[in-house]
Amino acid sequence: MSGRSIVEWFAEHEAYRCGYCGCADTNFSHGMWAHTMTCQDYQDLIDRGWRRSGKYVYKPTMDQTCCPQYTIKCAALQFRPSRSQKKVIKKVAKLLVNPPTGSKSGEQGGPDSQGPSMVEDVPDRQPSNVDVPQVSSGETKVAAGAQQVAAGATQDKESGLSRESQGDVKEGGASCEIEKPSSSNKVPRPAHSFASLLLGEGPDPTKPPCKKAKLLRKQRKQEKEALRQAAESAQSLPWKKEQKEEKKLFEDFLKDQALSRLEMRLVRSEPNSEEFSRTRMESFEVYKKYQIAIHKDEPDKCTMKQWTRFLVDSPLQEEHKPGSPACGNGSFHQQYWLDGKLIAVGVVDILPNCVSSVYLYYDPDYHYLSLGTYSALREIALTRQLHETAPRLEYYYMGFYIHTCSKMKYKGNYDPSFLLCPEVYSWVPVEKCRPKLDASNYARLEDPGKADENGNIDVDRVLVLYEQQLMPYAIYRALTGGSDVDDVRLYATLAGRTCAERLILFRN
Repeated sequence: MSGRSIVEWFAEHEAYRCGYCGCADTNFSHGMWAHTMTCQDYQDLIDRGWRRSGKYVYKPTMDQTCCPQYTIKCAALQFRPSRSQKKVIKKVAKLLVNPPTGSKSGEQGGPDSQGPSMVEDVPDRQPSNVDVPQVSSGETKVAAGAQQVAAGATQDKESGLSRESQGDVKEGGASCEIEKPSSSNKVPRPAHSFASLLLGEGPDPTKPPCKKAKLLRKQRKQEKEALRQAAESAQSLPWKKEQKEEKKLFEDFLKDQALSRLEMRLVRSEPNSEEFSRTRMESFEVYKKYQIAIHKDEPDKCTMKQWTRFLVDSPLQEEHKPGSPACGNGSFHQQYWLDGKLIAVGVVDILPNCVSSVYLYYDPDYHYLSLGTYSALREIALTRQLHETAPRLEYYYMGFYIHTCSKMKYKGNYDPSFLLCPEVYSWVPVEKCRPKLDASNYARLEDPGKADENGNIDVDRVLVLYEQQLMPYAIYRALTGGSDVDDVRLYATLAGRTCAERLILFRN
């Protein structure tokens, strides 16, 4: 049945091992096997908390599972990279020109942290509004010299000796220069000599007081701030401020000349495009190397069949409809080629409203490029690019956000981002959700009073495929007695009314 989705519901609801906290039997989810699925149906399903792994489509049981998994999306058109995200882009551009010693030759260590749905890269992020002061080598020497002078003065005081002929003395970074009297020009020595200064008898009244380096830096900072405020007041027109803020767009950061060495290729994986088939073995070898090095998989488990079932097979139909991007909708691999070598692959679904990230794997020899964060930024850029010809396509879905897992919380840093409420299936800004998730692992994210608008289910209207005949569940129940009505009602409730009346439920 071309253009229709056919699914097979699994009624079992058994506990299994959690890949996030490691508990053996605390993870719960419902699932179904998608024999084929339209991109719009899958879009509607992920907007109710479903995700796919190959052709298996599953929905975590949020109020029972140990690590509740909240669907997260980023508004790609409004996205502005943070300071740390800009640093990653600049870092990649720099390292493409000058890779670190030992890279690209099998040396590993400190790879980005990973998670089960996509690369869970957790870069070290220092708050962007905090500047850590750096102590220069010159200031270190100044401090050491001051301690030596103070120690010498103590010794002179104890021995009764005066040290009147001194050179330059630096304290805290400022210079106090004491001139020696010349033999040809007799100048009476001031009452307060340098030795008396060291012996604690007070400052030299003939010299201006010295300023510490800290005070000088503070004074310079105040002067710069005053100049900046004066410049802003002189150019306080709103359009000037907006022009300054928009001066450097997100895409501009990705146009560095060094980044041109990194070629991006978007190839359709289902059905296999010619380009995908030609690079199939190279892509699999990168995956195998990644799984063994990063996830510690046994080599004999990383087979071509396992890779195909997990990351190549997809239920999504290839679609080219009005309003779709030029590449069409469906499942793709975004390949990262560096000087003709495949180093990373991002598995994505291009849907009517979004680009949905499925997984990322890369050559561990290139872990220093922070490809987890960099690939997410590239996929946001892809979303913005596709939007130009597909106006509905505005969002970037990052899989699941897990507040209890540090490796998954980084997804909330792509601003602006939203979490899906597990009870009414509306989108709530991440900032509003965090206090609730701090208080409880599972939480209703939407305000009280709002209901699930797609939750009113009429089980008799569910479409069923039985003995090669398509019929409403009401007729199927009359033919078979309807002993599975509770399972079908649960399936329809989790899928939502819209999908339940459009998907075709296969019954044997």
